[in-house]
Amino acid sequence: MTQAHIFYSGTVQGIGFRYTVARHAKDFNLQGWVKNLSDGRVEILVEGPAQTIEKLCQETEKHFEGYIDNKEIQIIESQGKFTGFHIAE
Repeated sequence: MTQAHIFYSGTVQGIGFRYTVARHAKDFNLQGWVKNLSDGRVEILVEGPAQTIEKLCQETEKHFEGYIDNKEIQIIESQGKFTGFHIAE
């Protein structure tokens, strides 16, 4: 199991980004959360199999092609502290 800490920047707020990420994460049975940041980025902390997290990123980037300017990702070993996936405030 892997944990990924992901930041997306660009036009990623006000377009359903968090809801789409949450829907895909739930469909893929991933754990964690997604939230908007005050600087205009979206932050995701997600746990699950590395291949499934990569699939989440691919689906997100495909869905929001043209809106995402940059992605930063840090991969570490899963902490196993999340149950479910939700939109955080």
